[in-house]
Amino acid sequence: MAVATRSRSGERGLGSRATRLDASPLRHVDWMLLSIPVAISAFGMLMIYSSTRTELARVHASTLYYVERQGIAIAIGIVGMLVVMAIDYRRIRDVAALIYLALLPVLVGVLVVGASRSGAQSWFQVGPLQFQPSEIAKVVLVVALGAYCHHHRGDLDAWRVAVAVGIALVPIGLVLLQNDLGTAMVLAVVMVAMLLVAGVRSRYLAVLLLLALTALGAAVSSGYFQGYKLDRLTSFLDQKTVAGRSATPAEYNLEQAKAAIGSGRLTGKGLFEGTQTKLGYVPEQHTDFIFTVVGEELGFVGGATLLALYGLLLWRMWRTSLLSSDAFGSFVSIGVMALLAFHVFENVGMTMGIMPITGIPLPFMSYGGSAVIATFLAVGLVANVHMRRFS
Repeated sequence: MAVATRSRSGERGLGSRATRLDASPLRHVDWMLLSIPVAISAFGMLMIYSSTRTELARVHASTLYYVERQGIAIAIGIVGMLVVMAIDYRRIRDVAALIYLALLPVLVGVLVVGASRSGAQSWFQVGPLQFQPSEIAKVVLVVALGAYCHHHRGDLDAWRVAVAVGIALVPIGLVLLQNDLGTAMVLAVVMVAMLLVAGVRSRYLAVLLLLALTALGAAVSSGYFQGYKLDRLTSFLDQKTVAGRSATPAEYNLEQAKAAIGSGRLTGKGLFEGTQTKLGYVPEQHTDFIFTVVGEELGFVGGATLLALYGLLLWRMWRTSLLSSDAFGSFVSIGVMALLAFHVFENVGMTMGIMPITGIPLPFMSYGGSAVIATFLAVGLVANVHMRRFS
């Protein structure tokens, strides 16, 4: 009888451990969601190497200079993603206001002591290292708006919508003061997407659209968009070459980008065999115009494969938003999905001449540590929601 009692006790113990194991968030990790960014990042390092090796060799520098720095950023990003996944996203929701308030002085600080590059004062320079806080602002805005909309879900009247817009407009305004229109556009898209999913009435969104158009008109009439800045935004509208007139910098950039992508045709010229790439005809090719390397060397097949990976990643985020156990998880997933979708559409579109040139990086592909780290953190948030959908 004693043996039978111990047996039943052992069975209860095993059952209890099995129940705890089933309830563990680790059992519900979306490995596809995590593996796709890593795969794209590895592919991105290959394309960065292809686009920079010739120039680095010409100046007798290590041809792996950019690849090594990007690899370090990717490693930091993956560690950051795992840390974010380890913290219950509902705890992050509870301190969202503090995270948001901590971001604002950083965005102000870069206006005071930040370094300027390509006309934008958006970086903190610490020795050889650079940090762009506006990239982190994208993730923080997703969390802040998600928490606010969760708190007022089902009751977003005109006043609360105005407050939500104000939460977004503060970092948008600070980023615009840094002369970074591309990031400001991303923040605006994230705001609209999250308000739309939160159930904001269509008339409120219509008012926001009218206000945005009015602000754009005021910016144009005041001369905010002028010179090279205006050229970058409007060069895609009229792409006809005019005899006797030299191409502007933005027009030249666009012409070379289209030439590189078009020359790749179906299967490309072959890895490391792109003539436009080897000769350095496309400016900023390893950063904003990294897709031109894919198009030239791997052709339509390579570009379509990359876009398919992005599409699969966005689908996993959409799926996570549907599976989330609460509204905050859904809002965060949609916010991150909108952020990445706009990045991909705008970046690829500007290299093909169907979108304005705004300097938005291609997620996980473009060279740039701050962007890579911030994007991995954003993926970590969505993975966090997926892991805890049963708790």
